[in-house]
Amino acid sequence: MPTVSLSDRVLMGPGPSNPYPEVAAGFARPMLGHLDPEFIALLDETGERLRTVFRTSNALTFPLSGTGSAGMEAAFVNVVRPGDVVVVGVNGLFGERMCDVAARCGGEVIRVEADWGQVLDPQALLDAHPEPRVIAVVHAETSTGVRNDVSCIGSGVADRSGDTLVLVDCVTSLGGIPVEVDGWQVDLAYSGTQKCLGVPPGLSPFTASPRALSQLVEKPRSWYLDLSMLARYVTGDTARAYHHTAPIAMIFALHAALGALLDEGLDESFARHQQCGELLQNGLINRGFRLLAPVGHRLPQLTTVWVPVERLPNGVEEAVVRRLLLDRYGIEIGSGVGPHAGKVWRIGCMGHTARPANVLALLGALDEVLS
Repeated sequence: MPTVSLSDRVLMGPGPSNPYPEVAAGFARPMLGHLDPEFIALLDETGERLRTVFRTSNALTFPLSGTGSAGMEAAFVNVVRPGDVVVVGVNGLFGERMCDVAARCGGEVIRVEADWGQVLDPQALLDAHPEPRVIAVVHAETSTGVRNDVSCIGSGVADRSGDTLVLVDCVTSLGGIPVEVDGWQVDLAYSGTQKCLGVPPGLSPFTASPRALSQLVEKPRSWYLDLSMLARYVTGDTARAYHHTAPIAMIFALHAALGALLDEGLDESFARHQQCGELLQNGLINRGFRLLAPVGHRLPQLTTVWVPVERLPNGVEEAVVRRLLLDRYGIEIGSGVGPHAGKVWRIGCMGHTARPANVLALLGALDEVLS
């Protein structure tokens, strides 16, 4: 049986980070109706805070009711028509998922690939087709801990004529490393609340540029994710068109977490994540571990490390070690996925969890378990 309560666990896997204290206070707020003027005002303020974090002036910036995968689907289903060419960078699980979603919209998918754990070539994405409908890439690949360079793709698209849209997955990057939607000329971007924002899963922060909104599919295959309908609900004056019943408590929590993040300062949050990432990665290297992601493209908030097979106790599988960390020390780290299943550990250090004390606790627990 676990020796610690769930509230005491340090979740250092790729999933939810420990919530900020402000998030708990957000959940404790008295419930409001989803059309209550007080809630509408809070929803507007949440959108404004998301604009600051995304570093964008896009009017349509809001918390989509659904997880990051809903954000992904909303981004594709609203701009991809049958037969449209979609260029997708694939160097991990979520690039693969982008291909699947784009294909289900009827898109002609062109894959630009790198091995899992390696970095995509931005120029290869630009060169894959002269005028695709969309170029899509994952900024922080959760399955491999790799940061892909997306900063030059938008400018590359702008240098040539056409209506190509740039679509970026920011699920694991938003709040942990710089994201510059306007500066990078990104047209569609989405994230998740459970990573560096430190909120339980259930919302997908989403933003769409005026350029993207001018190219929307008239009637996308998804009613629920139709941005034309959602825009009439989440923007404008108080006379808004009802679309769906928003998850009030989740938006309370996100509003509170964004407030805590902005009070800390984005640059300060980036520095804290960087400090903890370096402390963790240097600690693992000094113990003889081999990291998966290449130098210069390692995410500070998500470290991937090859399972030290030679150091596992006799007859003990890697999953047992991860379970020992959880049961004995209250520390959860994630397993590898896809071709890395059973071969790689994914160690998250994000949101409120990104504290040196948590990193040192993990390193000490690894020393004991692997001794």
